[in-house]
Amino acid sequence: MSAHDMTHDAHHDGHGHHGDVGPHSSFSGYMVGFVLSIVLTAIPFWLVMAKVITDRNTAVLVLGAFAVVQILVHMVCFLHMNGKVEGGWTLLSTIFTVVFVAIAIAGTLWVMLQMNAHMMPEHPKLPPAALTGPGS
Repeated sequence: MSAHDMTHDAHHDGHGHHGDVGPHSSFSGYMVGFVLSIVLTAIPFWLVMAKVITDRNTAVLVLGAFAVVQILVHMVCFLHMNGKVEGGWTLLSTIFTVVFVAIAIAGTLWVMLQMNAHMMPEHPKLPPAALTGPGS
């Protein structure tokens, strides 16, 4: 076997990654992501500024949904995350990170709410004269 054949075999390890040097995107792909990002920012901004949604809980859910969609657009259009890049490990590690952070946030909120419910004493109501102070 010649030196060229050995070098050639060393670069092709049989996993089919010889052409997978990284994600590639075109100008149109970046422009689609850019336009989607602008639209996904402008719509929630308009919803809040025009007071289209009056219920606070509904507004939080709608704005949260827009935020999640925008995160997905950024991950696909700009970070090129899909199941094919690096054998799917990048996507798998991202999913693990999202699940881990969600569990950490949910656990923290649960602990804080439980501590607030079980440890905070009831404060007595002060009469209005005591709130104004002396000399008022």
